[in-house]
Amino acid sequence: MANARVADGGVVDGGVSLIFVYGTLKRGFYNHSLISNLMHTGDAAFIGPRATLDAFPLVCGPNGIPYLINLPGSGHLIRGELYSVSSDRGLARLDELEGVDRAHYERLPVAVVADGGDEVVHAEAYFAHRGFGEAMRKRCGEEGLMSEYTLEMGKKYVRREDRPPRSCFLHDINKFISEQS
Repeated sequence: MANARVADGGVVDGGVSLIFVYGTLKRGFYNHSLISNLMHTGDAAFIGPRATLDAFPLVCGPNGIPYLINLPGSGHLIRGELYSVSSDRGLARLDELEGVDRAHYERLPVAVVADGGDEVVHAEAYFAHRGFGEAMRKRCGEEGLMSEYTLEMGKKYVRREDRPPRSCFLHDINKFISEQS
């Protein structure tokens, strides 16, 4: 997968997409097991650490879940990891985890670079859905912006099976946004 040629929007020749991850899908975090499983089946490969070319807001919401907000030019350069992922099985599994069809996240284009490098790579990342992203950014304020979802922050992540029964992702988001900080 690593030798495929990149096209615009994170899609690579040969049925592979480039995905930039910044939160619980990174190595050492709870949801990395999904990418690890995809790597074992040949549906994903680690490319390396990367950072966004443009600044974006990255905030932590309810249940310790990180959200990249699609407001380029505000926030910080975001540090994360770049993976090549099969455009069929791999992306379907990631989209399912990220709730793309349930308006939790949107997979959108993002430009990333290696530390100290000048080669820009066009990938995709999972951004907070436009239905709540900007409100989430406002709720968290300037002090809530971060450049990286760290292992310390990851300790606050609440696994789905550990959340209250009948917990609803969008209800939790709306409740979080409506609460005063």
